[in-house]
Amino acid sequence: MDFNDIQSAWDNEKTDEVIMPDSLKKIQSANTPLDKIRKNLKKEFIYQIIAIVFVAFTPLLYDFPKETFFLFYLIYSLFTAVSIYYLVKLFMFYKRINKTDLRTKDSLYETYFDIRLNMEIYKTFGFAITPFLVLFLVGLLFYKEQGIDINNLSDSFIITMFIVIVFSVLMMGVMLEVWVHYFYGKYAKEIRKVIDELKEE
Repeated sequence: MDFNDIQSAWDNEKTDEVIMPDSLKKIQSANTPLDKIRKNLKKEFIYQIIAIVFVAFTPLLYDFPKETFFLFYLIYSLFTAVSIYYLVKLFMFYKRINKTDLRTKDSLYETYFDIRLNMEIYKTFGFAITPFLVLFLVGLLFYKEQGIDINNLSDSFIITMFIVIVFSVLMMGVMLEVWVHYFYGKYAKEIRKVIDELKEE
């Protein structure tokens, strides 16, 4: 093989994975926001598990009547199943980004889109558990407030409950958006900024 053949083979090499020193520095700068996402996700995972366990003791902490235990734990079992499903997905995401080593543009793109996808999964998780939280609050209201007769509810009370529930769900949606942006979204934007800078080169 002479020099021309070597030169031709070199020119035909795929260059997408070849990283110049400046580009490498830019890609590795995305590790800082990724580390913050890892740290927040780990804390969040632990807090979510503690919260699920804590909710299990609600009937005992608030002295619910024994006849309500079955209904409470029926709802709680559904709540726990939904939570476990989403927490397993978030844990798998955490394990993936824990192994991520940002050295190429491709790994940076994959990580960014994985983060964006899991932000949406996190929001879906929040919306999925919202009805259960509303049911817990309504149940708590009925059994802590004296004089509420479920068979004799006034129209104004039903309308008020409807407004409160709708408002609570909407507020939960807003809070989820803010929460996800604060703990994950702003760091995802930093990674996106690095991607945009690499496109300009």
